Amino acid sequence: MRVARLHGVGDIRVSDEPMPAVGPDESLVRVTAVGLCGSDLHWYTEGGIGDARLAQPLVVGHEMAGVVEDGPRQGERVAIDPAIPCERCDPCGRGHRNLCLAIRFAGHGTLDGGLREYLAWPSARLHTLPDELSDADGAMLEPLGVALHSLDLAHLRLGMTVGVFGCGPIGLLLVQLAQLMGARAVYATEPLPHRQRAAEAFGASLVDNPDGLDVDVAFEVAGTDPAVEAAMVAAAPAARVVLVGIPDGDTTTFPASVARRKGLTIAMVRRMKETYPRAIDLVRRGLVDVSTVVSARHPLDETGDAFEAAVARHGLKVVVEPTTPVAPGEGPAAGSASPA
Repeated sequence: MRVARLHGVGDIRVSDEPMPAVGPDESLVRVTAVGLCGSDLHWYTEGGIGDARLAQPLVVGHEMAGVVEDGPRQGERVAIDPAIPCERCDPCGRGHRNLCLAIRFAGHGTLDGGLREYLAWPSARLHTLPDELSDADGAMLEPLGVALHSLDLAHLRLGMTVGVFGCGPIGLLLVQLAQLMGARAVYATEPLPHRQRAAEAFGASLVDNPDGLDVDVAFEVAGTDPAVEAAMVAAAPAARVVLVGIPDGDTTTFPASVARRKGLTIAMVRRMKETYPRAIDLVRRGLVDVSTVVSARHPLDETGDAFEAAVARHGLKVVVEPTTPVAPGEGPAAGSASPA
């Protein structure tokens, strides 16, 4: 099978590798869509993310969808939950599987992710895609799940005002979710014109200066100190500030006096918490638009070009298609890669 593997900073190599071995309680999945996330870009541009460093060549990519190739679910289109919790530690027992002390996560550490034609994955972490969702939609369920978890941490209530600081894909999903939750107004800041236009199209009011906004909830979704500071400046006294973005260099700083004098509550986002069923239902019912957020698709052999486009912030969400996607409601695509 064909695999796109990261060997070092900016060094993606596509080559042939053996098929994965399928273990107990696993399914073989033909991968049809992988979204490139901001965390993938950290691996690509920095050789790591946070305190995790590239120790060996790694297949990144955790926003995934595909088709089950074997067993009783053969031919089923699925979204692939990238997180495999241990189910034994204290956080898992308390329902915080995203904080699992022994979690394994696709495209992180030593666990290969989705930028390959096939993967073997725990069957329990495969979520059936309804016919209303495309394969690319299925890949977008992971960032939508992160947005949903961020919204849960915000304790947003009907009629509140919301600020979104950074309008990449997750920021744009938060703009939609805040309105769906009955926000009185959603304000957004974003330096890139094409993302500004996308935020406005989804109903946000763009602002150049966050002073005087006094929002009840502020989402920082850029992973930069200026965005964190803007979120805190815009927050009203006693507001909640939800830090979604992942910073370069594993350090976030902000003016402590602003946060202290306002008595802000700061929440940190760690991936998501079992949000796939909610995300699937929201997209299936047309309440959240994920398809418009996908702006480019590349075959696996163009993975390097896909990363360069994503690093340059061209468009919105860049998706790599390791094998031919399946049209909703149809069986396995003709001409798809052979598992032989």
